[in-house]
Amino acid sequence: MFTLQATATFDQEIKKSRFRATAGPIANEQAARAFVAAHSDTAANHNCFAWRIGQVYRFSDDGEPGGTGGKPILQAIDGQALDGVAVVVTRWFGGILLGSGGLVRAYGGTAAACLRAMDRIELVARVTARVACVFTDLALVRARLAAAPGVRIDEETFVETGAELLVALPEAGAETIARMLIDITAGRTRVDFDT
Repeated sequence: MFTLQATATFDQEIKKSRFRATAGPIANEQAARAFVAAHSDTAANHNCFAWRIGQVYRFSDDGEPGGTGGKPILQAIDGQALDGVAVVVTRWFGGILLGSGGLVRAYGGTAAACLRAMDRIELVARVTARVACVFTDLALVRARLAAAPGVRIDEETFVETGAELLVALPEAGAETIARMLIDITAGRTRVDFDT
């Protein structure tokens, strides 16, 4: 699964109607609603949207015939294995009716073209761990964590004997990284996984 790195837009004209897709990353339902509100144009005829966060999703046809706007946008998101993403496709009517099939192709195609052009970030399942080390090992522990792919140091607290780090480790390699930290410090580092 992937998410988007930033917000971007894509414009195209289909039978004199202008379509603009705006897509971007979202963290939660509140952010999704804010994204839709921020990127909808009240002067346009329709602002169809879809968003997905894990198993939670929403879509809207905004006055277009049922299933012709929001659902094709959601299919574009799912078809590109994206999560934590919202897309708003705005239509300015050009005077020519597209029909149900034409609307599905226009909304879904505009969303898909926008999403294909965007930079993505791979979503990695992570586990949280607390790493406790002495001061003399802190620089080495930090360097090894920084060199390991997918590792994020979220917090660092200093205590009498050294430091405690709150880290997010890729789930697939968490045990290997923990063993490596313990081995390079000759057992002086302790790694406890949060449950």
